[in-house]
Amino acid sequence: MAEQNDNKVTKIVGKQSILFANAPYILSGSSIAGKKEGDGPLGSFFDQIEEDPMCGGTTWEDAESRFMKRAAELAIEKAGLKSEDIRFLVGGDLLGQLIATSFGIVDLNIPIFGIYGACSTMGESMALGAMIIDGGYADKVVALTSSHFAGAEKQFRFPLAYGNQRPLSASWTVTGSGAVVIGSEKPAAKAKQNSADNGSIRIKGITVGKIVDYGLKDSMNMGACMAPAAYNTISQNLKDFNILPNYYDKIITGDLGYVGKDILIDLLKQDGFDISANHMDCGIEIFNKDIQDTHAGGSGCACSAITLTGYIFQKLRRHEWTRVLFVPTGALLSQVSFNEGNSVPGIAHGVVIEVS
Repeated sequence: MAEQNDNKVTKIVGKQSILFANAPYILSGSSIAGKKEGDGPLGSFFDQIEEDPMCGGTTWEDAESRFMKRAAELAIEKAGLKSEDIRFLVGGDLLGQLIATSFGIVDLNIPIFGIYGACSTMGESMALGAMIIDGGYADKVVALTSSHFAGAEKQFRFPLAYGNQRPLSASWTVTGSGAVVIGSEKPAAKAKQNSADNGSIRIKGITVGKIVDYGLKDSMNMGACMAPAAYNTISQNLKDFNILPNYYDKIITGDLGYVGKDILIDLLKQDGFDISANHMDCGIEIFNKDIQDTHAGGSGCACSAITLTGYIFQKLRRHEWTRVLFVPTGALLSQVSFNEGNSVPGIAHGVVIEVS
């Protein structure tokens, strides 16, 4: 609960969390997915499935920019708005210097905060967007991110032309883009009926993650690298708000996959928190690992983003879930840091999403 002190409401909760005084609304959400993602278990929940991995472009990076532009435009349209109605855009991607974002949204002509949180970027962008709205600095903000399998392999691992084998601990970067429109008031009547919240989904609070480094150096095992950061954020969220795991219908991590999920559950049990009954990982849900040969599961910024805007929002709209903790996870490595022998730190940001 927010504290009252001398007629001022403090939004600071615990060590790392914020409880919004005027919880921002999620006005709409969009999910643009690639073909492999569309063929997966969640395919029916996505707004659009792009069969062409190049998305009509000439390079993998160009394709990702096109995915992002389409997601932003669709989210704005579903909210019954136009680009000029959006005060700020908060977003980023995995590519060097956020080139997917820069080239993708330039034509929208919206003031932008470019951010980097690796695969946790959707959580970071939503957290910052909600803070901007609650602080009264804007009435409508777009938060978005993207990733592309081929672009990520080219930048972080091996270009596809190498044909290298992937270990079982490796995850498959999701191709796609997800965007949300966050606002200070309920959606306008002209917003489409399939917009994200029908006036009821709000961001009630956030828990900002720390960089956590257990010294792991295996870039082919992102789940193990990110699990400690997810543990830190989830544990702190429960402590800051003085709640138990069953307060949430679901505690949803971004892309730990099968390896990271087990590590996360074991680490939280050391703090006395058992989330095994209500934990869900987007990287596990988005692919069928046996049929689609995705090994440890899905990863990438778009993994949590399109699972949120497609599948999770559907559950919230139907009131099958009424309160979730959305915790996208990211591995903070680069070509330079990896080649210089550095470890792979993790980061995770928690977003409390509730149906009014």
